[in-house]
Amino acid sequence: MEMWDIYDKDKKRTGKLMKRNDWNMKPGEFHLTVIGIVQDLEGRFLVTRRNLDKEWAAGWWELPGGGVNAGEDSKDAIIREIKEEVGIDVSNAKGGHIYTYKNESPEEKNNYFVDVYNFVLDFKASDIKVQEEEVLEFNIATFEEIQNYEKEIGFLHYNSLKPAFDKIKK
Repeated sequence: MEMWDIYDKDKKRTGKLMKRNDWNMKPGEFHLTVIGIVQDLEGRFLVTRRNLDKEWAAGWWELPGGGVNAGEDSKDAIIREIKEEVGIDVSNAKGGHIYTYKNESPEEKNNYFVDVYNFVLDFKASDIKVQEEEVLEFNIATFEEIQNYEKEIGFLHYNSLKPAFDKIKK
């Protein structure tokens, strides 16, 4: 069973744990997730499409990422998540943490921080090995394609990620 640390409003570990996806958080409690913006040397982004059997946001486009396990560092988590979901090792890539945002959803009892990372490395489509139970398909997309995915199908966390994309494009 996967366990996550519970953090306070200042993103400090409280010493308490929760079961993964056990949305029963008290006000002021948060969990930590990570998202990786993986770019090729041409500035395009590796995006994946969620399987259609997903309970939430089925078929939507997204960036690789997921929950940070109890005791795990956020950077280690994103390196692990990218490797699991798309088979790319970003541990020696240029880049790192670029942005954190916080979401509070007391009605859903799901409060979280998201650490967003940007990694730039030389890869091609043939290097991608998707986690079939998670990923329907992938693309190495321009930002304009990502904007179209958001309009046509949906792109998970698009509005929250826009500041990170804006920072990268400068």
